[in-house]
Amino acid sequence: MSGGKAIIKLRGVRKSYERGKQEIPVLENIDLDIAEGSFEALMGPSGSGKTTLLNLIAGIDRPTSGTLEVANTDITRLSEGDMASFRARHIGFIFQFYNLLPVLNAFQNVELPLLLTNLGRAERKKRVETALRVVGLEDRMDHYPRQLSGGQEQRVAIARAIVTDPTILVADEPTGDLDRKSAEDVLKLLGLLHTKFNKTIVMVTHDPEAAKAASIIRRLDKGQLAGEEVKS
Repeated sequence: MSGGKAIIKLRGVRKSYERGKQEIPVLENIDLDIAEGSFEALMGPSGSGKTTLLNLIAGIDRPTSGTLEVANTDITRLSEGDMASFRARHIGFIFQFYNLLPVLNAFQNVELPLLLTNLGRAERKKRVETALRVVGLEDRMDHYPRQLSGGQEQRVAIARAIVTDPTILVADEPTGDLDRKSAEDVLKLLGLLHTKFNKTIVMVTHDPEAAKAASIIRRLDKGQLAGEEVKS
């Protein structure tokens, strides 16, 4: 459910990398507002800058120039330590390859982000159980990643992303490693997090079917925004 207020604001954002003495531009002069509670997909050919843009929004990377405000904070001005605290508080990450720790069961994987907080054990347990219930895996708490299907692993990863109740969920090709049925289940779950829990979701995908889950599809080409499609 899109609200009117922008929770993410980019102004004149550029990102380039240095290779030797050569500067390689990846993003050029990006102006972008993402409304609170919206579900947006970033699409574009390989090398168009989608993942770089997602990483900037998530505070994993920093722009070369321009301003970037997320959840009322100019994150370009934060120190590394403050940036880490900001991410822990506001950003939930969902990756293509789940990034679960094989030596931990589902409960322990989901609990990981909470170990960085000052919550007591009972409160952590309650939150983990709630997150696993939301993704439909409360009966798989004691299972290890190797005992789960790819779709179930991704749902555990989503539970881990939402367990801290982050302001924004960022998803990088969340269905890229899944069969069509599992992908549909994961997209339905993201849709639920968007509509029922009013989460702001920014998802990078190359899959037009996956992009249909979003309410706004933005296209990037050669490091620039090249249009958007708003679904009614």
